Amino acid sequence: MVTDGDIDAKARGVRLLLFDVDGVLTDGKVLIHPDGSESKQFAIKDGIAIVLAQREGLLTGVLSGRASAAAVHRARQLGMAIVHDNVTAKIETYARILDANGLRDEEVAYMGDDLLDLPVLARAGLSSAPADAAREVRERVHWVSRARGGEGAARELVELVLRAQGKWTAVVGSF
Repeated sequence: MVTDGDIDAKARGVRLLLFDVDGVLTDGKVLIHPDGSESKQFAIKDGIAIVLAQREGLLTGVLSGRASAAAVHRARQLGMAIVHDNVTAKIETYARILDANGLRDEEVAYMGDDLLDLPVLARAGLSSAPADAAREVRERVHWVSRARGGEGAARELVELVLRAQGKWTAVVGSF
């Protein structure tokens, strides 16, 4: 059983916040338009939290199994340094991300929601999932948010990390 103290200890060492997209930064629904294009909804609160994390010196990124212009656009809009979509083997791309950024597993917080995320969640120093993630995922991660995917789950993870690192009070004070 992972305790709150264990979670805080893991969060203190985080340097990279990495997120799956569908089901984490979105509610997992995809609107397909008659012309074949698609659209997704992203929570503004998640986006603000990601930008705040970057201001506090954390790297942020997305690791998605689907190709999505909307997801890439949103990640770029937020200034995320790491953007990988249409990834067939997430664990291989994850390893390349760590190598390229000089990171160790212990320095990564990853949030995923479905079975494809399990290999990365097993390696990440702080593994997490939205409240509505697949049961098998929720049972295997260190921490589960109260919020559902696309409804503030990423925000909760960012706050958890920034609080553990003693940065949250300064973030709030800056406003």
